[in-house]
Amino acid sequence: MPFRPWFQAPRRVLVLFVTITLVPAAALGWLGWRTLEQNRALDNQRDMERLELLADRISGVLDRALADLQGRLDTPAANIPEDTILLNAGPKNLEAIPAGRLVYYPVAPAGTESPPSRFAAADELELRHRDPAAAIALLRADIQNADPAVCAGALLRLGRNQKKLGHLAEALAAYSELARLGQVEVEGLPAEMAAREARCRLYEQAGRMKELAAEGSALHAGLRAGRWRIARATWQFHFEEAARWMSPPEPAPVDGSQLALAAAAEWVHQRWQGERESSGRQFLTLDGQPVMVAWKATAAKLRAAAAGPRAVHSALHSVVRDPGVSMALADAAGLAVLGRPASRPRVQVVRTAAESGLPWTLQVARLDPAKPSAQSRFLAAGGAILALLLVGGAYFVSRAMVREMAVAQLQSDFVSAVSHEFRSPLTSIRQLSHLLASDRVAGNDQRGRVYSALVRESERLHTLVEALLDFGRMEAGSLRYRLEPLDPVQLVTEVTEAFRLNPAAASYSIQLRAEPGLPRVAAEREALSRALWNLLDNAVKYSPENKDIVAEVAGQGPGVAIRVRDRGTGIPGSQHKEIFKKFVRGNPASAVKGTGIGLAMVEHIVRGHRGKILLESETGKGSTFTIWLPAERRA
Repeated sequence: MPFRPWFQAPRRVLVLFVTITLVPAAALGWLGWRTLEQNRALDNQRDMERLELLADRISGVLDRALADLQGRLDTPAANIPEDTILLNAGPKNLEAIPAGRLVYYPVAPAGTESPPSRFAAADELELRHRDPAAAIALLRADIQNADPAVCAGALLRLGRNQKKLGHLAEALAAYSELARLGQVEVEGLPAEMAAREARCRLYEQAGRMKELAAEGSALHAGLRAGRWRIARATWQFHFEEAARWMSPPEPAPVDGSQLALAAAAEWVHQRWQGERESSGRQFLTLDGQPVMVAWKATAAKLRAAAAGPRAVHSALHSVVRDPGVSMALADAAGLAVLGRPASRPRVQVVRTAAESGLPWTLQVARLDPAKPSAQSRFLAAGGAILALLLVGGAYFVSRAMVREMAVAQLQSDFVSAVSHEFRSPLTSIRQLSHLLASDRVAGNDQRGRVYSALVRESERLHTLVEALLDFGRMEAGSLRYRLEPLDPVQLVTEVTEAFRLNPAAASYSIQLRAEPGLPRVAAEREALSRALWNLLDNAVKYSPENKDIVAEVAGQGPGVAIRVRDRGTGIPGSQHKEIFKKFVRGNPASAVKGTGIGLAMVEHIVRGHRGKILLESETGKGSTFTIWLPAERRA
């Protein structure tokens, strides 16, 4: 049965109210959550549909880009976009437009190199007879030849023989002359490239590493820029050699788009050599990059166009502009050829090569978090506001009910305390009156003592009734104070002297400390005296062990401070504000008589005098109550 009191009024009303409030709130929250989940699923479905449309557009855009590339085969070679090349080839010629976009060519161009027989005598002196000096003398006449091919062959051999004689400066000079001949072929290489390679080998043999690094960097840069028309194998070999000759930092890598474009030109040329008469267009993955190729070929002529990864990406960028959407192309082995497949997409669409018509698997994914729709935001906002209202209403109602319960308990304690306070004088008056009425008091002296006791108890009862009536008028706001100039020292002295005569203070030492020359204060004598009397009475009640009490009057700022200090039980810090509320009694209040309205009356009186009440207290070390009143303004 111990739980039954908790379900009686008013606690039962509180429990019922909380239950009735929480159950609908929980049901409403569950319904709102389900609605939001459905809206989220609907938003994801809409995003899926958008991605499906985007995948279709990507396939269409790539197909149009390939068609546009094929259309360039029938138009003049003008305004060629970046990362695109036109290729014209015949049985003995090959032209790439614009020049410099291919790092290597499908085949080396048909050379005009001077035949080796032209230098047979010089080669025999150099190689068989090991007479470089005689070979040099024989080669000097060919250096002045009007045919650049003959001049290039002679300069290459001259530099080689000068190196064998240890004439490094003369050898470098010969290679410098050779480099000026540019694209003239010598020993299967363009003259400039052959000269740079020869200088690198000369610097390497001589141990001149600084010059070797500079020359190797120049050769590497020329190979990256497609400066010379050479085949793939030749380009790759010399590219690796140039990188070896360079000093740290590591040489710059070749742009993957350039390699893919060169590989596309090589692929279409090889196809033409296998099928002399054909035409078509195709997507490819070459060197791990996506490319587009279109061609028209006859037995005698090839015209082709190739676009590298940048052109493919540019076409896709016109479609995929949303930063929250990622797009990736992967080959048959699952390796990415463009973009990177999303690892944790929110929603995604995957189109295989058979579905998209492309040689790649297409993945389109949305990575950004879902943006709630207007309906979802409205529902969430409405639910939050409603929940806030329910929780706030429940909190305030519960708080009010809890306070009412606390006030009811305080009032019950107050009634009990007042009843006890009334019972003591009434009991005494009743007993004394009964003695007098039954004529049981003998002698005038004893009768006088009984009358004195009756007067004392009547005064006590009158004081208690007046205090309750005054407190009632204070609470109703009908009590008005008649302020007049008073000497605070005189008032405190009078109240202290009168309180010393109180039987309850008989065993206490009450000291008075007054600062001279204090200004007057505007106050009602009776009200301020009652407030000070209450503070002295509390000091006596809550100081059962240490019976020293101090009443002090001193100046403080623009006013006067009246302090009552005791060394009693003290008041915990958590109760410093609560102690001035009506019906609240400090700990240990259960062992002390009182109504719980004394300090509330003191605060009301002090506020009515435009002052303030201050408390300094610590448990076990006593308390100091200070009434601060402003000094009277002098005319």
